[in-house]
Order: sequence, then structure tokens, then C-alpha cells
Amino acid sequence: MHPYKMMVTQELSERDFETRKAACEDILQNIPSGAVLISSDEAHFHLSGTVNKQNFRYWSAENPQELHQRPLHSPRVTVWCAVAEFGVWGPYFFEENGLTVTVTSNRYCHMIETFLRPKLNRFVGDHEEGQAWFQQDGATAHTSRRSLAILRELFPGRLLSLRGDIAWPPRSPDLSPCDFFLWGHLKAQVYKHRPTTLQALKEAITQAVAAIPPEMTRRTMDNFRERLRQCVNNGGRHLPEIIFKTM
Repeated sequence: MHPYKMMVTQELSERDFETRKAACEDILQNIPSGAVLISSDEAHFHLSGTVNKQNFRYWSAENPQELHQRPLHSPRVTVWCAVAEFGVWGPYFFEENGLTVTVTSNRYCHMIETFLRPKLNRFVGDHEEGQAWFQQDGATAHTSRRSLAILRELFPGRLLSLRGDIAWPPRSPDLSPCDFFLWGHLKAQVYKHRPTTLQALKEAITQAVAAIPPEMTRRTMDNFRERLRQCVNNGGRHLPEIIFKTM
């Protein structure tokens, strides 16, 4: 019997290899190992539940072709979180009048101003501001002119993003702490309880985030830097299987 990992990967070109390798080298060279990196992202949580293929292992003698089905229009919530060595910030739910909404530039900026900025202000009061970096992917809402202007104000010279101070490589969920750890961990915890309403789903997400110990996020960020080194050594290609234990 062998553990087969279900993974969703996007095809990478030779140019992607070069971009990923260069980005990993830049991060390792310019962000000291002792610096605080706040890594952020959004994810959908469907009420019907869903398998996170990046974190799911299926034990079998043969490699399975696993299919997970859910209703076409399953109710869902859209969640923003950020992972750092000290813990997790979030969840922040993108909704208006109790209804889930699409993440637009205006809504993303509202989240930054009303949720991220206060968190950062409290963090800066207890830490050296110059050590805090912020990472996001290249989603349109993240990289609008207004979004980037606010983030550059909050993290001057310390923005890891498309069109940031260090460019975050596209098509790289294998390098993102939210993708390789957080979402899979949260969904595994949330769907154990089989929530039947969106309110119960949000409460389960909130409780699962609060239950993550700092030791787990510390190991996650250690693993992040190991993934950067592996990516450089692998010429920017998708990472080979990396054993990642959080407990």
C-alpha cells in the first residue's frame, strides 16, 4: 500500500521555471530568516464540503483517479487569512448584508483598511516594524493600483507581490503557505463537523483558525523557506514531494 497525494498543478513553461527560481533566490537573499513574513490569500469554503487535493492522501495499491463531486451551486463563503510565524490573522469573510460577494479591488482595499491595518498597527507596537514583509498572489483585486498603493504604504520596500518590491511568481501554490498548509488544514478541521448552515460554517472556520498553535505556524514558515531552497535546487520546476509535519 502506498500513499498517493492528490495534487492540482498548473503547467509550467521554461519561462515559468526561470521566474520561479529567480523569485525564490530573491526572497532568500533579501528577506532575512529572522524577518517576519505575513503570507496571505483567499479561499472558498463550500457548505457541501470539498476535498483539498493539495493536502489529501489516499492509501491504495494502485494510483487512483479520484473524483469528488459537489452540487453545482453549493452555498459558500469566501475567506481571507494570513499566516506568519507568530500565528494566523483571520478569518475575514467577504460578504455584504450577510451574503458572500466577489473579491473586487474596492472590497480588498476595504479589508486592508478595516482588518489588516489595525492588526498590523497592534503588531508594530510590539515588534520592529522594518522586519514585517507582506506576501500576496497576483489576483487582479490584489494588484490594482489602489490596492498596491495602500500595501506599499503599510509595507514600504517590503511587498512580495506581482509588481511588488520582490515579484511573487505566478502559478506557484506549492510555494504559498496558505496553499500548501492553511486551507487544507482548515478544511480538514471544519468539515469534520459537517456544518449545515453558512453561519455554522463560518463559526467552524473561526474556531479552527483560533485553534492553530503558534508552533504549527512556526513550522509552516520554516517549511516555506525550505520550499524556496528546493525550488532553486530544482531549477524552478514543481517541487518534489516534501514531507511536511505540523505536529
